[in-house]
Amino acid sequence: MVDTAVKTNLYYATGKRKESVARIWLEDGGKEIVVNSRKLENYFPRETLRMIIQQPFEATKLVDRFGVRAEVHGGGLTGQAEAVRLGISRALIQFDQSLRPILRKGGLLTRDPREKERKKYGRKKARRSFQYTKR
Repeated sequence: MVDTAVKTNLYYATGKRKESVARIWLEDGGKEIVVNSRKLENYFPRETLRMIIQQPFEATKLVDRFGVRAEVHGGGLTGQAEAVRLGISRALIQFDQSLRPILRKGGLLTRDPREKERKKYGRKKARRSFQYTKR
């Protein structure tokens, strides 16, 4: 039987964005970022998405200190990247409470509340109408 409470250098947090949910484990002294058992470069091919994920580490100047294991599901790649960013920020606060003002100032602790609007009847999408034809 393995007791997970023994590891004191492991920090857990959850991040959400749109339909995406990210479960984050930060390991102090870890080396790489792994998302859904794949390396960061393989899971997020766009450089901008990788930059979004690195933002909490750059803001707190802890770039190569932590290894990240993330399990993400739901939504698209952008929403998943932002969910991972929020989860990393929350886990960093568990690591050190004094990082909170830095992350708050950078807007990294705010959960983006925007969700997809529901489709209305008589419409093509939520607001888009069907194309008008005179005849």
